[in-house]
Amino acid sequence: MTFLVVGHLCLDVIHPVDEPEIRSYGGIYYAMATLASLAVNGDRVVPVFGVNTNDYEPLIRHLKKFPNVDTSGVFTFDEPTNNVHLFYQTAETRIECSKDISKPIPFQRIKGFLKADGVLVNMISGFDITLNTLDEIRMAVREQKIPIHFDYHSLTLGVQENHERFRRPVSDWRRWAFMIDTVQLNEEEIAGLPLEPSTEQQTVGHLLTLGVHGLVVTRGERGATLFTNEHKKVIHADVTGRQIERSRDATGCGDVFGAAFHLHYVKTHDLLAATEFANRVAAAKAQMSGSDDIQLLRTVV
Repeated sequence: MTFLVVGHLCLDVIHPVDEPEIRSYGGIYYAMATLASLAVNGDRVVPVFGVNTNDYEPLIRHLKKFPNVDTSGVFTFDEPTNNVHLFYQTAETRIECSKDISKPIPFQRIKGFLKADGVLVNMISGFDITLNTLDEIRMAVREQKIPIHFDYHSLTLGVQENHERFRRPVSDWRRWAFMIDTVQLNEEEIAGLPLEPSTEQQTVGHLLTLGVHGLVVTRGERGATLFTNEHKKVIHADVTGRQIERSRDATGCGDVFGAAFHLHYVKTHDLLAATEFANRVAAAKAQMSGSDDIQLLRTVV
């Protein structure tokens, strides 16, 4: 199977509460590396993102540890690669500062790789692709019924002058989810998504009328909830968080969750089993610092 992954790469500088800072690849790297780690022989992972020209060769050398990653979709640009500083206040809460956010990935960079079995779009920066590009992706894969997994992620974040990110509603939030197979948000993202005051249940109900087959709300150490629409009735299934001895670094856990969920769903078409699998994989990631050990996920789940 072939998995297309679209989103911005980041160069992360993680500032934990009680440990030295960690520098590692971040952003869409987490999803790409998770898919590459969990995929079986014969599977192929095709990321599409840009990177500064000077950062390209070191990245390609680094990605050679994933022989199933096809790097032909990685392109270069003259601007700096997005630098993200993550200042943790607790194990799960943080202040995020994003500098040099990359330009949106154009559809021309994506369209040559759409002969895939699954498409994962993660709004890492919130500016990864435009709504028009998502529309073009939807139209291109619709007849083949290729499943798309969409993570709202930083689409729900604005940027202040000091590069600090802040939560803000998304005026066209319904259009982003239209005819998407599976959608992912965390609790804060779904709470701040609509312009009008809405409960989580109300927002879920709206999203499930847009052709969404499954909606997952992640809840950190408490697990996740899968919402589906059965006979015009919203059904939910809570997946309890996995108990772990110590959470070392929550960075990328949502990205890892989404990639694991997408891979399992594409292979099985079982939404609940995919949610349970993703929950296990994300818990395993929480015990790793940064992204350097992502390739070990297969051995610990």
